Amino acid sequence: MRAMQDFTEQRTDDTPDEIWVCQHPPVFTQGLAGKAEHVLLNPPGPGHIPVVQTNRGGQVTYHGPGQVVAYPLLDLKRRGYFVKEYVYRVEQAVLRTLQDLGVTGHRVAGAPGIYVRLDDPFAHAALTGPVDLSDPFRGLGKVAAIGIKVTRHCTYHGVALNVDMDLAPYGRINPCGYNGLRTVDLATLGVHVGWDEVAARFAQHLDSSLS
Repeated sequence: MRAMQDFTEQRTDDTPDEIWVCQHPPVFTQGLAGKAEHVLLNPPGPGHIPVVQTNRGGQVTYHGPGQVVAYPLLDLKRRGYFVKEYVYRVEQAVLRTLQDLGVTGHRVAGAPGIYVRLDDPFAHAALTGPVDLSDPFRGLGKVAAIGIKVTRHCTYHGVALNVDMDLAPYGRINPCGYNGLRTVDLATLGVHVGWDEVAARFAQHLDSSLS
């Protein structure tokens, strides 16, 4: 986070944009809207996972090995689009990466990130019908989370796509502030692919979608 902040603060109008792709050791991160009560269980001792306060948008999420994390560091003014379109383009890169692997991802209005049908993640039909306000994510699992920061038209923080990870820590939080929201990875969906391959595909789609 400090490296992204330093890069953004020091960049000039001529600084080339970058996309950083990595994976993290286990960590919970809170966004600006994050509430302490959304961290349900995280006792100190063996298995303790640190909770880091950040300045990104959104609420609490988890990062860990087996997850592709991408941080686009872009000058939106130079690229000619605004924040809403930027988020759309990031989500589009996730959708295209999933499509490469045979998985159909979906957007859910008002809930940034990408979701899949748990009963058939490979079905091509769009989500239809009214949303049950008491359970807006019924039948869905979240496979990618987005949390960004924009300073002087420049982006940092980014997007996390779950590949093959220990999902148990998600049970210690309300992911993105939603009680009971199920989080999945590609391995859960029956797609067994290496981190390196997903990272390379995702980086390529981000580069294309954000250009």
